[in-house]
Formats: sequence, structure tokens, C-alpha cells
Amino acid sequence: MLFSQNVAVDFGPVADYVGAADYLALLLVAIWGAYCCVILWRRIGQLQFANEDEQDAFLDEVQTQLTQNKINELTEICDDDPRALPQLVLVGLKKRQLPIPKLRTALTERFQRDVMAELDYRASWIQTIIKAAPMLGLFGTVLGMMGAFGKLSAATEISPDKLAADIMFALITTAIGLSIAIPLVLATASINVKIGRLEDFVGSGLTRLVEIFGGRGEG
Repeated sequence: MLFSQNVAVDFGPVADYVGAADYLALLLVAIWGAYCCVILWRRIGQLQFANEDEQDAFLDEVQTQLTQNKINELTEICDDDPRALPQLVLVGLKKRQLPIPKLRTALTERFQRDVMAELDYRASWIQTIIKAAPMLGLFGTVLGMMGAFGKLSAATEISPDKLAADIMFALITTAIGLSIAIPLVLATASINVKIGRLEDFVGSGLTRLVEIFGGRGEG
């Protein structure tokens, strides 16, 4: 046998130090997950128009400025607007000499690279935290049980309150891990809806924008 049955190992001191680190890790992932959610919500709000009427009004202005060949004025308008579609207008102005299919491809690729890649990066962090938080909680559960069994094996008599402290630690870390993951799952569902809405808005706006640059949006 690798270990003699008479050898008693007290994991209590080690479990105490590692348990404190587990609490700290849970706190950090909770803060980072909440931060990523807030950043995503704010960023999505900055990238899209409030409604379709507002977006249509902006595209009407773009069409008017292009029809009157007021490129500098249109550039100034879009420079001051951080939303996705005005920034794509700037790209379109630089590439307006391209054939329509290539222009559409260039605008779509720029949207995917500059906008969606950023959102996906933040969303991937949230998904990582959703998976990591329960695992950290489970790690704390294992530590708590190791501490409890270590006390049992290291002493002939052990008070129930010391065992209860280790078991409570095991349960608390599990509960904390789940309490971090569950709200983030709900937040992710809301964020995905917002991202889908942003894609729909920008997609419809790009269709009309390409028509405007192609001279088919006049009317």
C-alpha cells in the first residue's frame, strides 16, 4: 500500500490557505464577469441607433449629402458619431470607387472585424467565467471536505464545530460559484438578444447604404 492506514495527514492548515485563495478567485471572477457585462451593454448601446426611424433619418441625410456631393460635410458628421453605421459610412466614402459587390463585402468585413470581434471577445470572457465559477466552487467543496476529513484523521477527538466550519466552507463556495454563474447566464441571454438586434439594424442599414453609394438609393 502506498500509505499506511496508521498514517494521519492533517490537511487543515493547507486547506485554510488555499481556501482563502479560492474565495479571492471567486471574488475576482465575479467582478470581471460583472464588468464585462456592463461594458457589453454600454458598448452595444453606443453602436446602434435607438430605433429604425432614427437610423432611416440618418441614412436619408447620408443620401442627401452624397447627392449634393458634400463629402466633407458628411465626413464631419460621421467622424463625431461613434455608432457602427456612421463609421461604416466613413469606410464607404474611402472605398466608394469600388464595384458594388466589392464595396458590400468590404463594409461587411469591416463590421465583423471592428465591431463583432470586439463584442465576441467580451462575450467569450463571460462564457469562460460562467464555466469557471462553478468549478472554483467545486474546488472549494473539495478543499472543505479535505479539511474535515483531515481533522478527523489527525485527532482522536474532534469538536463538531470544527467539522462544521469545514463543511460550511465547502457549501458556501459551491453556492458562491453558482450565484456567480446563474446571473451571468441570464445576462448573456439578454446580451445575445441585443447583439442580434444590433446585427439586424446594421444589416438593414448596410443594404440601403450600399444602394446609396451605388446610386440606386436616390428618389
